[in-house]
Amino acid sequence: MKAYIVGVGMTKFEKPESRDWQYWDMAKEAGTQALADAGVAYEQVQQLPVGYCFQASTAGQRAAYELGLTGIPVYNVNNNCATGSTALMMARQFVEGGIADCVLALGFEKMQRGALGSGADSGDFKTSPVARHYGIMAAGHGFEMSPPTAQIFGNAAREHMERYGTTAAQLAAVGAKNHRHSADNPRAQFQDVYTVDEILAAKTIHRPLTKLQCSPTSDGSAAAVVVSERFVTQHGLHDKAVEIAGQAMTTDTEESFASGSCIDAVGRPMSREAARLAYERSGIGIEDVDVVELHDCFSVNELLTYEALGMCPEGESGKLVESGATTHGGRWVVNPSGGLISKGHPLGATGLAQAAELVWQLRGEAGGRQVPGARTGLAHNIGLGGAAVVTVLRRE
Repeated sequence: MKAYIVGVGMTKFEKPESRDWQYWDMAKEAGTQALADAGVAYEQVQQLPVGYCFQASTAGQRAAYELGLTGIPVYNVNNNCATGSTALMMARQFVEGGIADCVLALGFEKMQRGALGSGADSGDFKTSPVARHYGIMAAGHGFEMSPPTAQIFGNAAREHMERYGTTAAQLAAVGAKNHRHSADNPRAQFQDVYTVDEILAAKTIHRPLTKLQCSPTSDGSAAAVVVSERFVTQHGLHDKAVEIAGQAMTTDTEESFASGSCIDAVGRPMSREAARLAYERSGIGIEDVDVVELHDCFSVNELLTYEALGMCPEGESGKLVESGATTHGGRWVVNPSGGLISKGHPLGATGLAQAAELVWQLRGEAGGRQVPGARTGLAHNIGLGGAAVVTVLRRE
């Protein structure tokens, strides 16, 4: 059974503590938008997976109750930065499995200012879910006095530079592209445009990554209404429908740790496998894709993901972004929303915000950032610890 997204919603992503709202307020805003976009009443929703990382248990119910009190199952989802796409995957599985005809996938996050922590409990890396990942980093690079997530990705960037000759300017080109794209996105946390030189001159977070190559902490929510083909036909939603043509989730394998490389520990192997499976299930290859929303938590991860998705050979991603192949007028448009770097990164909402952007693109509703003639999109969402989700969307 096919599954379709027929409605999407998203709040503006905000700097933490800059807006007077609670997580249930933002969830209500995004959820209401998605339902209105679909022309679906909350009473028609049969299942509700809700993604978040930093709120308490059953926060999904607290958020959902703002939309209605219908007694439907609410599932609380936490998969680190891949939480939003995990909620979307659950929604698709409910529909494709015949469990439900109409599912709302909802994600939100209300975060604190400052750099994202390591995931260690009270600084005890022995009990951290990502202890193995940081152990790889420590063995190869030691620990420095910089934010842990920036450190492990920054060390992956150092390895890429040493191994393939990638330059600091190529890394900065990712940030410049995504900040430029976000200038046309009113929902993005930032709309400022920077040159490569300005990005290189920004404050260093963990060499070679500067502040303008790192995703910020953010508050925000996003949502998607996922329905069956039968529901589309019964309710005349063909004009709204975007098919989830293929989707796959993977987790870390032995390859993630065997090499002792931060490049592998931060997820390139599981991203590569998720992409392979999504292509196989959809019958769509990267050569068929028009627009991509991928997980640029740091500029280096965009480069690693180009390689994992098969957009270029291993080690050639710096040259790819430098060539202009991943912006308007190039072979693909990657992160037209501004990506995590400039749109923002409220963890539980990110994967669903990617899906929302792609739905708007494939419907031709993306305004000034529209990719002309876009019919096929790909979303890539990754969480350290680890989970990688790749989703292929198609507009029939």
